[in-house]
Parts: sequence; C-alpha cells; structure tokens
Amino acid sequence: SIQRRLNRMLQPTCDHKLLALVDLKDFDPKQVTVSVKGGMVKVSAEQEEEHSSSRGKEYSYKHFTKEISLPQGICEDQVTYWM
Repeated sequence: SIQRRLNRMLQPTCDHKLLALVDLKDFDPKQVTVSVKGGMVKVSAEQEEEHSSSRGKEYSYKHFTKEISLPQGICEDQVTYWM
C-alpha cells in the first residue's frame, strides 16, 4: 500500500517531513517536472500521444499541474522529491 511505502521511505529517525504525495502513475517520470520558487512547489506533467486508427490519426493530450505552498520556516533549497 502507499502508506507502507511511505513508512519505508521516511524512517522514524529521519527528520524529513512529507509535504505532499502526488499520484502521477499515468505519466512517465521523464514527463514530470518539479520546481521550487517563490515559496511554492510546482509539480507539472504533460503527455501527448498519437495513435493510428481506421479513421486516421488520433491525438490525446494530458496535462497536470499542482502548486503547494511551503510551510513557514522551510527554505527552498531544503526541498527534495522522489519519483
């Protein structure tokens, strides 16, 4: 389960805090960008696909963006993330 994986990642002796868990299972990690700027963490993902069908070419497009405010006292250079 997700909770068990988080518990393994964040050991009790570690002083790291989890700010957010973002589910991007439909995106390849290469399509995901994370930036920290102006007290905000921005997670973005974008995917375009082209498929051939009997009617010709079909395109699908997915886009995801989430912005999260950093808590008071957290410096931007302290933010880490895993994919």
